[in-house]
Amino acid sequence: MKKLLVFLIISLSFFVTKVSSGENFFNNAKNLYEEGKIEESKFLFQRNIVFNPKDSQSYLYLAKIYQTEENEKEMEKNLNTTLLLKPDSEEAMYMLIDIRLEKSDFDQVKELKDKFAKICNELCSKIDSIEERLKNMEAKNES
Repeated sequence: MKKLLVFLIISLSFFVTKVSSGENFFNNAKNLYEEGKIEESKFLFQRNIVFNPKDSQSYLYLAKIYQTEENEKEMEKNLNTTLLLKPDSEEAMYMLIDIRLEKSDFDQVKELKDKFAKICNELCSKIDSIEERLKNMEAKNES
């Protein structure tokens, strides 16, 4: 019985350490990102995902990092993961709409814009911008 109790205590302390480490990874990564230390923050966001694979914010920040690195494939992959974990992430959806606009994927933009309009709270002003860009691109394609 004592061995089981000792095992449970050690297991619990290990679990608590892992969880708090994951939280520290995210907070440290975010601070580094805000300081412009992109490579260091990228490493910590990736590490945080190891401890917290459902942390949508880490995927969103990785998408932002890949955007600055102009790695569209990884950016889009991380945005899709963000939206899978948190479908109402305005920022992720707006960034994905931006990618789709750049690729002239009008049908996808319209679908995403409709979803975006339903979830937006802080970025609702971007809807007009999306519609304007969409109209401009459609007009270019028609001419």
